[in-house]
Amino acid sequence: MKATKGNKVYIIGESEKKYYVAQGYDIVDDEGNIIEYGAGKTVEYKKYKEIEDKATKLEKENKKLKEELKELKKDAK
Repeated sequence: MKATKGNKVYIIGESEKKYYVAQGYDIVDDEGNIIEYGAGKTVEYKKYKEIEDKATKLEKENKKLKEELKELKKDAK
């Protein structure tokens, strides 16, 4: 497994994983899949707000579609 942060990459063992995560390194397996994200990651407020607004919109749409489905099932009986 590897610890990556910026352009730094270290090959580490399981015992070192906790230390590197605390230092802000992402832990990836040998295939490049992220196992664990490093501590101290931040997201720009603008990006956070965009995602929050999108999630709210999708939740409303989901609720509306569930109600429509419920009505259609009711009418089908």
